[in-house]
Amino acid sequence: MSKPRETDLYPPVKAFLEAQGYEVKAEIGAVDVMAVRGGDDPVIVELKVGFSLSLFHQAVDRKAVTDDVYICVPRGAGAVFSKALKDNTRLCRRLGIGLLSARLRDGFVEAHCDPAPYRPVKSLRRKGRLLREFQRRVGDPNSGGQTRVGLVTAYRQDAILCAGFLVENGATKGAVVARATGVATATRIMAADHYGWFERVSTGVYQLTPKGREGVAQYGEAT
Repeated sequence: MSKPRETDLYPPVKAFLEAQGYEVKAEIGAVDVMAVRGGDDPVIVELKVGFSLSLFHQAVDRKAVTDDVYICVPRGAGAVFSKALKDNTRLCRRLGIGLLSARLRDGFVEAHCDPAPYRPVKSLRRKGRLLREFQRRVGDPNSGGQTRVGLVTAYRQDAILCAGFLVENGATKGAVVARATGVATATRIMAADHYGWFERVSTGVYQLTPKGREGVAQYGEAT
C-alpha cells in the first residue's frame, strides 16, 4: 500500500464537516481546510500524514484566526500508533486544539478531542511525593538531565548511610544501625536489599556484601 498523502485526508474530512452542516473549502490562504456554518466562527483543519512539531506549530498559529482549530492525521494500526494517538491527544488538550483521525480505507473520521480551554487537574499525590523526595534528599548529588540509572535518591542516601555503618562495624542488628545513622527505616532497607548490598546473617542482623562495599566506594560522598 502506498504511503498516504495529505490530499488523501481531504475528502473524508470534507464529508465529515459537511455532514454537520458546514460549507467546506480547501487551501484558503495558508489554511489546509476551512469550514463555515452560518454565523459561527470558522473551523480550521490542518492535515498531515503524521504527528510532528511543525503540525502543532501550524495549529497554534491558526488559533490567531479562530478558537476552533483541529489537526488531522491518517488513522494507523498497532501499539505504536495507539500510544502516539494517546500522547498527542493529551498534548492537543493542553494546547486547546482538536484532534481528528481519518481511516483512509473507508473514510471514517473520528474526533478524539475538541478545542477547549485547558483545565489541568492537579495531582496532590504526585506533588506530595516530589516534595517529600526533595525534603529528604541531602544536598544536590545529581546533574539535571542525567538518566535514571545510578540516580542518587533519598532512599539510596539512606542505604549508603546504613552500608557505611556496616563497613565500620561489621554485622549489626537493624535497630542499632537505625539509632546510629538516624535512618528510621534501616532494618526495612537492609531486608528489602534493592541494590544487592546487604545480606541477613541472623534474625534482624545484617552485614555488607562485596557489592555493598563497592556501593559505599561509589556513592560514599552522596550523603
